[in-house]
Amino acid sequence: MPPTMTRSFGALVLMLSAACAVACGARSSLDIFVGSESGSNDSTGESGTGSSMRGGGSEGRDGGAGSSHGSSGSRDASGSDEGGIGGGDGGGGGGGGTVPLPPSCAPRGLGMTNCGTGTESCCTSLEVSGGTFYRTYNPVGLDGGAARALDGGPLGEADLATVSGYHLDKYLVTVGRFRQFVRVWNGGNGYAPAAGSGLHTYLHGGQGLENSGTAGSSGATYEPGWVASDDSFIDLTDENLDYCAEDSTWTSSATTQENLPISCVNWYEAYAFCIWDGGFLPSEAEWEYAAAGGNQQREFPWGATHPGSDSQYAIYGYDNGVDCYFPTPGACTGVANFAAVGTTLAGAGRWGQLDLAGNVAEWNLDWYAPFTDPCVDAAGLTTADFRVIRGGGFDRDAPAILPTYPEGRYPSGRNGDVGFRCARVP
Repeated sequence: MPPTMTRSFGALVLMLSAACAVACGARSSLDIFVGSESGSNDSTGESGTGSSMRGGGSEGRDGGAGSSHGSSGSRDASGSDEGGIGGGDGGGGGGGGTVPLPPSCAPRGLGMTNCGTGTESCCTSLEVSGGTFYRTYNPVGLDGGAARALDGGPLGEADLATVSGYHLDKYLVTVGRFRQFVRVWNGGNGYAPAAGSGLHTYLHGGQGLENSGTAGSSGATYEPGWVASDDSFIDLTDENLDYCAEDSTWTSSATTQENLPISCVNWYEAYAFCIWDGGFLPSEAEWEYAAAGGNQQREFPWGATHPGSDSQYAIYGYDNGVDCYFPTPGACTGVANFAAVGTTLAGAGRWGQLDLAGNVAEWNLDWYAPFTDPCVDAAGLTTADFRVIRGGGFDRDAPAILPTYPEGRYPSGRNGDVGFRCARVP
């Protein structure tokens, strides 16, 4: 597994084993339709186990949570508009009436229109209401869950950020959806994103996310969108998508794995897919905001209940990534330990997204760097070595699936425990 980087949390780093120190993360024009929101679990419970990468080490880093509230608008699986959003190559629109499926689900079929109970579009996207939140809170406790104050509230709040409302896909991108992108890429002779596409065009007067490294200065800069020279990093051959061996969910032709989350795609391919599908990658602040339940600053995306070992809340692992809970507790073997997207219904976040913890970690837009303040609709856009991933994978221990736990991976690297989901205009 490629190297993993995590940001240090100083004195709050807790030694979970002699070999591994872990801390909670902190630092710093196609119409689309969205679907109905599912509920979330907000009960309290016990907390989890230690954390480390399977086949690789990790250092601790500190993380955040948030504040937001409001109901979530939606469109049902038939395309009937109840909340109204639009997009395409990062653009925005609004809408009423009926809109077509995003291109990754338009052909219909396995991994495209049979998610949830089996009849929901896998492209369902749900509104996340905007607000202000702390990106850093709740350092990892010795039992693997997040530490809490005696009154049950959050600890260590820092790194305030404001996130405007947006839509975040309910499901991770499936093998079936990604297959449609591979087809239009057509061996490098077909689709490539337009230069400058993939922006959050509804922010900062159309300039998109502000670079948190220049925020508040007279020389503020904004997200560049797709860079044409990055076309060369899109290389969707069977050989590359199978690079992760037993942890690759891709198959050269449609099989029984179409509803599994796609894995072993690099950051550039994830970003290009989302642009093609009418959206963009979420910023780190946007992703964490949704996973933390905004101002509720949840211990896990569903609440405080420990995920346990029965795979009702999350698909994850134990014993420092050696063992997996799904489908039954035992040694991790690869594809058999992935679950179809949306399997863990009890793990729904505040706004209804599923698999925000576990199954596969998720590429975020940001470069991996310390948090900077202020952060108002901003992202880490200053070039660094790694891009951010969040959420933890099928083989990660409980601390790695906390909303506040971030990591970094090489953007051109392929990782069997990393996939993604797309964000879209409000």
